[in-house]
Amino acid sequence: MTTSAHERRVIDEAVVPRLQIGGEWRDASGGASSAVEDPATCEVICRVADATEDDALAALDAAAEAQAAWATHPPRERGEILRRAWQMLIDRREDLALRRRRRTDMRLPNGRALPSLPPALPLG
Repeated sequence: MTTSAHERRVIDEAVVPRLQIGGEWRDASGGASSAVEDPATCEVICRVADATEDDALAALDAAAEAQAAWATHPPRERGEILRRAWQMLIDRREDLALRRRRRTDMRLPNGRALPSLPPALPLG
């Protein structure tokens, strides 16, 4: 099985071969990348940045720095932001399932599984 045109588009649009740390895209500090293979065919479907320990520490530092600003938002607002993020995942469920299937050789019905949330969440 080779990558279809639709699968290639999903992969190309969704996979950024860089790291996002502190709101900025950057290469891995070691400059390395790793191949992501389709386990069914061993076909390389994309390459991603191969983060180093320094990259992980930079990400932790950026998260710790951002936490103070995040904490200034009221709980209701933080909940609404998380709810929008959840909705974005639901809206892209098919593309996410395709990417998950390609990475794990999992068939689509199982690959579509996303955690469900109740229709209305108590916020704040």
